[in-house]
Amino acid sequence: MEGDAMAVGTSLYSDFLESKSFTLKHRGISVADSEINPILYPFQRDIVRWSLRKGRSALFEDCGLGKTFQQLEWARLLGKRTLIIAPLSVAKQTVKEGRKIDIDVHYTRSGDDITDGINITNYEMVERFDPSKFEAVVLDESSILKGLTGKTRQRLTTMFAKTPYRLCCTATPAPNDITEIANHAEFLGVMTRANMLASFFVHDDTGWRLKKHAIEPFYRWLASWAMAIRFPSDLGYSDEGFILPKLRIIPEIVEIDYRPPGKLFWDGQLKGIQDRAKVRKATRKARVDRTVDLVDSSIDQWILWCGLNAEADTLHRLLPDDSVNVKGSQSPEQKQEAIDAFLGGEIRVLITKCKVAGFGMNFQNCHKMAFVGLNDSYEMYYQAIRRCYRFGQTHPVDAHIVLSDVEYGIYENVLRKEEEAKEMSQYLIENVKEFERAGIHEMTIGREYKAKKAMLVPSWLGGVQAACKGC
Repeated sequence: MEGDAMAVGTSLYSDFLESKSFTLKHRGISVADSEINPILYPFQRDIVRWSLRKGRSALFEDCGLGKTFQQLEWARLLGKRTLIIAPLSVAKQTVKEGRKIDIDVHYTRSGDDITDGINITNYEMVERFDPSKFEAVVLDESSILKGLTGKTRQRLTTMFAKTPYRLCCTATPAPNDITEIANHAEFLGVMTRANMLASFFVHDDTGWRLKKHAIEPFYRWLASWAMAIRFPSDLGYSDEGFILPKLRIIPEIVEIDYRPPGKLFWDGQLKGIQDRAKVRKATRKARVDRTVDLVDSSIDQWILWCGLNAEADTLHRLLPDDSVNVKGSQSPEQKQEAIDAFLGGEIRVLITKCKVAGFGMNFQNCHKMAFVGLNDSYEMYYQAIRRCYRFGQTHPVDAHIVLSDVEYGIYENVLRKEEEAKEMSQYLIENVKEFERAGIHEMTIGREYKAKKAMLVPSWLGGVQAACKGC
């Protein structure tokens, strides 16, 4: 009886949401499959057609599924003057990717030299552009919205509020990441954060959580404007060509005799950011030395992810003939020249920070990396690994985590976040994939089917109400 009541409640709530037009309707154009470049995989072609019909949508796809080709085909088929906004290190790579499918992408750092076709610039330069000159906009690596200041994020949303066609591309978010989902919904003009919370969530002592009867409607609403996939099979396609090789995470724990400044001994606890910063600085030499030993033990290409300028500078000094150090202070041209040398095999070791080259770049030429220290950000850790470990990689990928023994708790914290993220990603995909398949094939899901469909809930939530963070 309780299950029947739940199904009836969900059905009534779905009717209420539909009456409010909370699912995004088609606002775009229709194209035939034959109009899309045949180099794209069938699932990519269908997603392009779906996003063109929507007019405004988000592609939440795992790394290596071809978001760049999809966004470029979306812009080409629209035939409108388009501005793609991307992280600094990604823009030039997108220009090169465009050439592979015969699409001209014009890189610009100013609104004075735009073309009538597809233009691309960096997030840092967007203020220089007049949004009224564009009919379409693409946010590449749009998860970067979370890391931008509220003022900058709001400026982007306001700038392109009247742009008819909008597309966001990034990796699959966690379904409990209210901030990321709300940022995308607001930018696309789907729903404001306030309306989203009022429609689907309730607030209590535990924070924001999905209303009982809103679980299915929330995911149906999400699937009406976003495609969230990890594998082509999530949408019913073959995974051939998208099976990843093995990923080996290898902790490299360096034992040191650490004593905090002004104390006789260390109590075994890292308390907050200041403690972490002190330990990272104090253990730099030991971690750098271990990293150099790793690089010298093979002839392969390496990426060394640093968190401190001193780490990167010391590594570059100890590996003078083999390495290049890509810094945030360098000009775009200097960064691009160094990255091109690494991609072309002229440089064996790329030394950089996650925030400089850890988002959007394709480093499949490399299958060995080392984190020269670690912070508590799982997203940076995940994104950095995915620069090499992505669909199209043909070698097993080795990721070495070089830490002092007193920093091991940071590694454990990142591993905990990783397990939580995997479970939440599975939860999201399972709950939206039927609605997404329906959207791809322009089908409708009958009431009887929806009433019987069980919405999955991750075990660690302990119930049918999904707890949400970031509110």
